[in-house]
Amino acid sequence: MLLISKILIGLIAALHLYILWFEMFAWETRGPKVFRSFPKDLFAKTKAMAANQGLYNGFLAAGLIWSLLIQDQVWSDNVSLFFLLCIAVAGIYGALTAAKQILFVQTVPAVIAIALILLS
Repeated sequence: MLLISKILIGLIAALHLYILWFEMFAWETRGPKVFRSFPKDLFAKTKAMAANQGLYNGFLAAGLIWSLLIQDQVWSDNVSLFFLLCIAVAGIYGALTAAKQILFVQTVPAVIAIALILLS
């Protein structure tokens, strides 16, 4: 179960690195395709805000990657749990305020990883 949780943490970190790229560098090109319900003129106006959000996603990814590098399993689990909880909460908020699919993209994998850590 420990190996599965580590793999899932790595995948979640990769997802957040993708979100960093998307929000910081591809907001105006990919954004309208992902968030179809938003007005197209919104993306240019919110480019700086999206880049800021992308940076925060990068910090989440960095925290998860750091947790995978910690040798002490208790500390690794604690650091993982902190960053996964941050992701789960951010996913809930994003689902309530931006797009419902964020719940399934961010929160569900984070909650599964949390459960795997707690069960191992």
